[in-house]
Order: sequence, then C-alpha cells, then structure tokens
Amino acid sequence: MPRRPDLPAAPACGDLDSLLAEIRACRVCADALPLGPRPVLQAGAGASILVVGQAPGARVHASGIPWDDASGARLRQWMGVDDSVFYDASRIALVPMGFCYPGRGKSGDLPPRSECAPLWLDTLLARLPGIRLTLLLGQYAQRRFLGRAARASLTETVAACADYGPGCMPLPHPSPRNQGWFQHHPWFARDLLPLLRERVQAALAAHGAPAPQGIQAVREAKASITRAE
Repeated sequence: MPRRPDLPAAPACGDLDSLLAEIRACRVCADALPLGPRPVLQAGAGASILVVGQAPGARVHASGIPWDDASGARLRQWMGVDDSVFYDASRIALVPMGFCYPGRGKSGDLPPRSECAPLWLDTLLARLPGIRLTLLLGQYAQRRFLGRAARASLTETVAACADYGPGCMPLPHPSPRNQGWFQHHPWFARDLLPLLRERVQAALAAHGAPAPQGIQAVREAKASITRAE
C-alpha cells in the first residue's frame, strides 16, 4: 500500500527504543480519534514471539497496557503463558495493526486506523530480528501479513494453519464477541490450541538464539502459497 502523501515518513534509522518513542508520540490521527491518541504496543529487540492484533479497546486505551482486557486473558490462556512472560518485552512483542483506540461502531469497535501499518509497521518489524513465531489474530492482521495467501474467510485461513509453516499461526481474535465462533468450531480448541502452546514454548525456549526465519518465514510462506495458486 503506498504511503499517503500527507503522512510523515517513518524513520529510516535509529534504535528500537527511539522508534518506539516516536510511535508513542504519533499524532497523525489525532483529529479522528474519539479519546485522543494513545499508541499502545510492546516490543523488545530480543523478542522471539510477535503477536499482531487489531487495535486497543477502550479499557486498554485507559490503562496503556496491551491486551489488558478479557481478550488478553483468553489469549494468555491460549498461549499457555502468565502475565510475567506475556508482558516481558524481551520475549514477546505485542503489535496491533492500529496503535490507538479507533472508537465504537454499531457492532463493536471500529476497524484499526489505516494510517498506522503503512507508516510504522515495516520499520518496526525490521528491528525485531529474533522473531521465531508470529501470531496473526483476526482478519486485519492476516490480510496484511498473508495477502493473497489468506483464504476467503477467517475460518478457512485458521483451518489452513499448517500451510503457513511453523513460524506463523493465523488465529481468530480472542474477543468475547467471538464466543459463538469458538462454540461452532470445536476443532480449534481441540487441534490448534495444543499446537499453539507447543510452538509458543519452543519459541520461548529458543529465546536469544539466532532466528534465521523470523518475519521472513511469514513472507516466504505467503509467497509460496501465492505462487501455487
């Protein structure tokens, strides 16, 4: 997606801490945000797991802590980790598609703001060289990272988890609003959650070791599936 001409260029150099400070100071969407800008994310240069979500909800906006809500509690249960591991930025990066709370719509929160990803995402990911496992939560993350390799529906994409390689897992969003989906697709908890926990533990165990795949593994899986279509 080309960068809108009215958006400032993301920094091309500098360390991760400097980049995070710039992201947290971003005011590009200030006029469109009902509660004002408050970018919420977590990242450390040594992180081995990348969790890509949608956008902070109102509770997360208030606390400034990523996944500080019912969705986060379920996500931690899925992953088999406690707060001390989940909120350790040196292990797990928590990066939403939109960094600020976008406001409410008729049926829930609005989609992530479209400005964030083209402005910041690639620059941020380039500073996370140790990523071994990328979790794509919901359609917004899956469409961005998988592109044409994503299936026609979220259910099909999640069910095709094996096609994306061991370094990438597309998942439904853990929101309580998706309770019906979880009930109608029991294979997810039965078959995929044990695999998710296994991959999470493997990525955490390898923390600090060189990660030759990282984000590149997601891109290669995307390219491979696209070529096969």
